Amino acid sequence: MSSMRNAVQRRNHKERAQPVEREKWGLLEKRKDYKLRAADHKEKKKRLKILKNKATERNPDEFSFAMLSSTVDKAGRKVTDRGNKALSVDVVKLLKTQDVGYIRTMLQVVRKERKELEERIILDEEEVRALKDGENAAGGKHTVFVADREAQNELSVEDWFGTGEDGVGKVWNRPRKQKEAVIEANEDIDESSKKKLSKKQLEAEERAEKERRKFMTKRERSHERIASHLEAVKARERDLMIAEEELEKQRAKMNGTIGGVNKHGIKFKIRERKR
Repeated sequence: MSSMRNAVQRRNHKERAQPVEREKWGLLEKRKDYKLRAADHKEKKKRLKILKNKATERNPDEFSFAMLSSTVDKAGRKVTDRGNKALSVDVVKLLKTQDVGYIRTMLQVVRKERKELEERIILDEEEVRALKDGENAAGGKHTVFVADREAQNELSVEDWFGTGEDGVGKVWNRPRKQKEAVIEANEDIDESSKKKLSKKQLEAEERAEKERRKFMTKRERSHERIASHLEAVKARERDLMIAEEELEKQRAKMNGTIGGVNKHGIKFKIRERKR
C-alpha cells in the first residue's frame, strides 16, 4: 500500500505569500525566521545584562596598567594613539602655503568668470548694465536744484522724469510718457492698417509676431539662466575668499605675528616690546 501511495501524485504545498495590502512590508515572516530573530534578540539582552552588571559592580578606584598609557580629554573621553605621526611646524607651514596658492589661483579663475558673466547680461535693448549685488548695491541719488522753497513745493517728480508712479523708483529702463503715447498711436495705426491688409499679409504678420515673442521669451530665459549662474559663481567666490582669509590667519598664528585662541580655549596675544 505504501508503494501505491507514493505512486499517486500529491499536491505541492506552497508557502503562504504576503497579502496584497501588506506587500510594502516585504516578504512574509515564517516561523523559522521568527525563531532566528527571537534567538538573536535574547542573546543581545543577555549580553546587555552582563555588561550592566559589570558596570554596576565596577570599582572606580581599581588600578590598571592601561591607565599609564591612556589619556583622557576634558570631556572624560578616552583618547588613544592611532599611530599617526605628527608633522613638523615647517612641513605644516609649507602645506598651508601651497593651499593658499591653490585657493588664490581658483579665486582668480572665479573672478574672471564672474566678470564675463556680468558683461554678458543685457538688461535692456538700448543700454547694457552689469548685474550688481542686488540688495547690497548702493542706491543712486538724483539731486534737483530749484530757485526757492515755493518752487520746491510745486515740483512734481512724475513731471520732472516724464514717467508715471511706477517708473519713479527705477534707476534704469524708466518708461516715458511720450514713448507710451507713441506706442498707443502706433497700435491704433496698426489696427486701422490691418483692416486693409489681405489674409496672407495678416498671416505673415502673425507669424512674425509669434517669432518675435518666441525670441523675447528665449532671451528672458537665457537672462535668468545667466543670472542664476552668476549668483552661484559669486557664492563660490565668497567661500574662496573666506577660506583664504582663514588660512592667512592660521599662517600668521603659526608665525607668531597675531594673537588668537589656542586649542584649550585660552586667549593670547603677541608680546610687544616695551617703549
